[in-house]
Amino acid sequence: MQHLLLIGAGHAHAFVLEAFARRPDTRVAITVVSDSHLAAYSGSVPAWLAGECSLRDTQIDVAALCQRAGARFVSSPVVALDSAARHVTLASGETLAFDVASLNVGSTLALPIQHGGHLPHLLAMRPLSSLHHRWQALRDDIDRLPQESHQRVVSVGGGAAGCETLLSVLAQVRHQRPDIHWSGHLLSASPTLLPGAGRLPRWLTRRALARAGIQLHLRQRGASLVKGGVATTQGGFIAADIVLWATGAVGHDWLSSTQLPLDAQGFIQVEKTLAIVGQPGIFAAGDCAAFDPPLPNAGVYAVRMGSCLADNLRRACHGEPLTDWQPPKRVLALIGTGDGRAIASRGALGIRGKWVWEWKKRIDARFIARFNPPFEDQ
Repeated sequence: MQHLLLIGAGHAHAFVLEAFARRPDTRVAITVVSDSHLAAYSGSVPAWLAGECSLRDTQIDVAALCQRAGARFVSSPVVALDSAARHVTLASGETLAFDVASLNVGSTLALPIQHGGHLPHLLAMRPLSSLHHRWQALRDDIDRLPQESHQRVVSVGGGAAGCETLLSVLAQVRHQRPDIHWSGHLLSASPTLLPGAGRLPRWLTRRALARAGIQLHLRQRGASLVKGGVATTQGGFIAADIVLWATGAVGHDWLSSTQLPLDAQGFIQVEKTLAIVGQPGIFAAGDCAAFDPPLPNAGVYAVRMGSCLADNLRRACHGEPLTDWQPPKRVLALIGTGDGRAIASRGALGIRGKWVWEWKKRIDARFIARFNPPFEDQ
């Protein structure tokens, strides 16, 4: 009997559990450890922030998925891993041994330095597992704002996540408090919006931001929170009441105390097989994994890794050769614009419309439903 330990409840691990539920293996005992039995699907988070669906609509019931896969679920995050002794320590103090392990724990953010008092309200977009607590705290504060006041919402990060988050949040707060005058600002360290995207998707996104009354500040890297706003590394200042922090993805702190090989951002270095470099029988996938050459931090890659990870974990449990995962050369990005529309971007191609948003919602709902209902009902 081989003990397979799945650390974290990310998208790739949902595929692993699905694979073992559909093809059980009596020689493999599976344990999943996570800080919650519900895992949010990142693709649906913008719709939830914009108020178009409930939090539960975005979540996969990991505990139920474990039950269908014959796996044990433990609701406690990992705080230490000893790859030589082959065990992990949980926040509860419990230790769990493993023969084969996989990490799919996502990422967190390097938060800004904070100086002085009267700072803007900070909403960090990672880690995703606790975002609903931070979002609710912000909405409670917004309920207490005086009528007819002026609120400036600044998003730090010019990638797709920063744009989509700001558009979604502005749509919700304008609905929540229509009596308040809301203005939006987007800071990007890059000279262009959506670095890496084609010209047409960038233009469509810029136009969506302009329609939402959002002012762009390019070549401006947010450095710290100061009284009344955000200080930039160039010595500038952007006035802000609320700051959405969507940049500076890094690995979780506890990984730095392990023997795992990490890159400069604290992500785990992996081979093409998704096995961790120099750590036989231990794998990593999703945002916490670092590839050479590097991949963008996007949930679509974790989804694409899922089937290969499931196959290689089964192979590792049986001592069989591993197979390589081939990253897609291009991926489809669907960016909600907070107004019932979305932008579809793939390479240089881009299109925007209401039908794109409906398409995105159907894709996201289908993905979540894939893992939530009993497989025999599909």
